[in-house]
Amino acid sequence: MSASAAQAYMTIGEVLGLLSREFPDITVSKIRFLEAEGLVEPERSPSGYRKFAHSDAERLRFILAAQRDHYLPLRVIKEHLDAADRGLEPPPLGGRQRAPRGLVATDSVREDTGDMRLTRRQLADAAGIDGDVLAELEEFGLVRRVSGHYDGEALKIARAAAALRSFGFEARHLRAVKAAADREIGLIEAAVAPTLRQRSPGAHVRAAETAREIAALSLKLHAALVSTGLREGLDP
Repeated sequence: MSASAAQAYMTIGEVLGLLSREFPDITVSKIRFLEAEGLVEPERSPSGYRKFAHSDAERLRFILAAQRDHYLPLRVIKEHLDAADRGLEPPPLGGRQRAPRGLVATDSVREDTGDMRLTRRQLADAAGIDGDVLAELEEFGLVRRVSGHYDGEALKIARAAAALRSFGFEARHLRAVKAAADREIGLIEAAVAPTLRQRSPGAHVRAAETAREIAALSLKLHAALVSTGLREGLDP
């Protein structure tokens, strides 16, 4: 391949850097997932590395903007792109509800998404999964309904599970993660129990704030432990 031809392509990391300013939530896993769903088809080098043309990057930009600005499910976006690829007039993208704020907000331990109410179809479309995958997440206790609807935390879980599927993780593989989270919840609840037993005004508010702070620290500890373990196990 000539130098000029090589410059016409980008690595997945370069595409990520190109799009991340406009779409802060984009990840390598998300790009791989969109490829697995057939929405973008980068070329491959002889050694198997993805080679993204600028047209692929623009296609990804269109997909991400359609999700963010029009709250469109991937199946509708794919229908639009397939029609354009065949030289047909694509169906209009307008007329759809814009995503609720919580659907495009960045993840945070302190983010309050409990008041979000999503139907089964809305959750599946927003997370980029199908009904069978959602059923598996429910079967293994990873996602559940609250008062007949799914909340913002269910959406976060479904999105994370969808990204992990691109690495071969199915719902059954995530049972250990769920079990560890349940044990951690028990520890936090025990830590704030004395505050909850107080009868002073604001006791429940203080307990909730303390629980969130402990959870944030626990997440940092968990990330550090995993990083250390991987470094010790994988570094030469």
